[in-house]
Amino acid sequence: MGWDVLRKAEWLGESRARGYLVLLALAQAGMLVFLLATARNGIDRNGFLIGTDFISFWTSGRMLMAGANVYDVSAHIASQRELYTLPGEYTAFFYPPSFLPFVWPLGFMGYFPALAMWLLVTGAAWLAAMRAWFAALGLKGPALVLLCAFPPLMITLTHGQTSFLVAALLGGGLLLVPNRPWLAGVLIGLATIKPQFGLLVPVALLASGQWRTIAGAGASALALAALAALAFGPQVWGDWLAITQTAGDATDSGSIGFAKMVSLFAGLRLVGVPSGLAMAAQLGLTLAVAAVVAMACWRRSFTPGHAALVLAGAPLATPFVLDYDMLLTAFPLAYLFAQTRERGFADWERITIAAVFAAGVFARPLAISTSVPIMPLLLIALFVAVWRRVRAEAA
Repeated sequence: MGWDVLRKAEWLGESRARGYLVLLALAQAGMLVFLLATARNGIDRNGFLIGTDFISFWTSGRMLMAGANVYDVSAHIASQRELYTLPGEYTAFFYPPSFLPFVWPLGFMGYFPALAMWLLVTGAAWLAAMRAWFAALGLKGPALVLLCAFPPLMITLTHGQTSFLVAALLGGGLLLVPNRPWLAGVLIGLATIKPQFGLLVPVALLASGQWRTIAGAGASALALAALAALAFGPQVWGDWLAITQTAGDATDSGSIGFAKMVSLFAGLRLVGVPSGLAMAAQLGLTLAVAAVVAMACWRRSFTPGHAALVLAGAPLATPFVLDYDMLLTAFPLAYLFAQTRERGFADWERITIAAVFAAGVFARPLAISTSVPIMPLLLIALFVAVWRRVRAEAA
């Protein structure tokens, strides 16, 4: 027996996995209902505003309507606290000006209508991307129980975060590269609203010679940047650059919370590794992942496998990534599952899929209570599993 229990994981058969999915979906749905039912005037039982992080986007929309500078931290704090104040709590806004056209319409609505609209529209976009992936991979669904059981989905809902939107743009864009290269480029260019997740995209596209997609992405990104400058004034780019050091300091100091983050850098900092060494290790991992992606895509036709590899590597390539960003892993997980349906499970594959899928439930609590950062290891395992499948397809 020994390691075979995990290496083969034959005990995790289809019927048992389906049962676990149902239990996980019911537990998460129950927690969401409980959160909303016990809230009073939009404040949950722990004193946090429903939607937590979304207040940063909504506040920015209101400030843009009033012609204020969203990158003036003092003004942003004051505007945010007009709606909600919790001592010691503030949700910063470090997004580039390319994101401003997305948050500007939110300022025309009250906070809760804007939150509902944001989650419905961006959630529908992510679901459309997931359906496109399932169709391209020859899978049925995704079933409602599968979606409700996926922890990053619930984390995104409760945080009101950008994860639906970014995952939809990157996941949908990369899937479209072979057949709709220009549209793929447009979607990828729009994903520059959260640029740290696109570090591997140019590596893969250049290595595989996807010139139309590269051109489309460049044009889309420039157009979005120009729109922000025209709509809100060219000075917004200088204002944003001026606070990027503040964003870097927040990441380095742990004010965001290393236990909430899932990068190698954050994991090493959580266990006490000095900042310089942790960042050096992160840089080494980023370069290694980029090299693997480049070799996998070099002079080859771009496939869903290559798209899955880029998306599996995206959270590994940046020091700033949180657990709600794990929504991106839905695409490489779907790819791996499709491969196993066709060719069976390889060693460690079954347990890797299960662990990465469910990690959103236990990764943050485990890191907070024991300072054990399990998520970087799981993300590395996912990337390796996808790379092995892509390599096998190429062979």
